[in-house]
Amino acid sequence: QVQVVESGGGLVQNGGSLRLSCESSGLTSRIYSMAWFRQAPGKEREYVAALSWRGRSTPYADSVKGRFSISRDNNKKTIYLEMNSLKPEDTAVYYCAADFREIVPRHDYDYWGQGTQVTVSS
Repeated sequence: QVQVVESGGGLVQNGGSLRLSCESSGLTSRIYSMAWFRQAPGKEREYVAALSWRGRSTPYADSVKGRFSISRDNNKKTIYLEMNSLKPEDTAVYYCAADFREIVPRHDYDYWGQGTQVTVSS
């Protein structure tokens, strides 16, 4: 079993920056890939970015490309999402996901966090 917990969300002004963290626990030694998703009110869950423990990252979502970056803390089995140039449309609940697979189909991760709210004011 794996648990993931997101943190770092909050209120930020348009154009600001924020860093989200996702800490994993449980059978973390078996985690091989992690990812970030987000879901805005009334909208479907959207893929943001992902990476594997082999150092390969999947493409960023077009909506965040050039503004967001995903990174990993190997020792803590923690991933981060550095968000820059935030826009009001980035407002969403951001979810962290983990999986024992290296390559995971979108939205098919086995373990999900509760989410952390990111609100970007105009």
